[in-house]
Amino acid sequence: MRNKQSNVLKFPLSPLAKAGMIIKNIEHDAHVSEHDHSRPHRDDHYLLLFASSGDLLMSIDFKNITILGPTLLLIFPGQIHYTVSAHNLKGWIISIDPALVDKEFQLIFERSFQHPLFINENSLLYGHSFTFLEQMERLQEQSANPFKLRAKHSILDALLGLLAGETSNIHNTGRVKPNRGFIIQEAFTQLLKVHYREWKQPARYAAELNISAAHLYDTIKGLTGDSVSACIQQYCILEAKRLLCFSKLTVKEVAYQLGYEEPVYFGKLFKKITGSTPLEFRKQYLDQDY
Repeated sequence: MRNKQSNVLKFPLSPLAKAGMIIKNIEHDAHVSEHDHSRPHRDDHYLLLFASSGDLLMSIDFKNITILGPTLLLIFPGQIHYTVSAHNLKGWIISIDPALVDKEFQLIFERSFQHPLFINENSLLYGHSFTFLEQMERLQEQSANPFKLRAKHSILDALLGLLAGETSNIHNTGRVKPNRGFIIQEAFTQLLKVHYREWKQPARYAAELNISAAHLYDTIKGLTGDSVSACIQQYCILEAKRLLCFSKLTVKEVAYQLGYEEPVYFGKLFKKITGSTPLEFRKQYLDQDY
């Protein structure tokens, strides 16, 4: 059974990061770690992993993911993750402040980069990614270059643009056009991540976005296939799963922390969406062997 904290561990961007990003060579900097990666935790920033070789088994939001190099993996802010095992792993990992990630790229990644991206060692994607990451590492090590941070940001944006294009092509999503609908969806998603505890009614989000509740419903339903209420509930239940499995909070405490004043209602909603009661879900997860 996994050890649990009173609440989920959350780590900010490293104080060693300069201007919102830091790159580490997995092989060379394996001994440099500011926290135990084998313990379940979440970050307030993106983690982009490029495994050029070796293998890695990670758990990300209740899913065990096997990574065999060469592979690219993006871990999103708020996702609970930890390393189960790693063997002969080489490559880089970048911690990235969300403010450095283009809004259009963020939307593409949310849709199309939720799984590891396996890449051919002879492909242009592999070659470009390797070169970009290698150059970022070299720039980070330079002390005399007064423009190295600007150069690193430019290379990072180029890498993220490359990945956005690659993942959108794989999933046939194409370029996400910055039209009114996508702007509303992106703004709603950002509000949801911040206010899901206290804002349970779609009208509250619509008011913040200065549109009608009907317009918000039509937009989100048309783009995602789910209603605004369903999106709110699904996000709350995902956070509930995280707290149930990676903290010592009781079901009542989880309900209250998510903004549900009636634990009984929370329990019924949880079972409706997951098919299990909160306690059943917690037991099923913690009893699993890995």
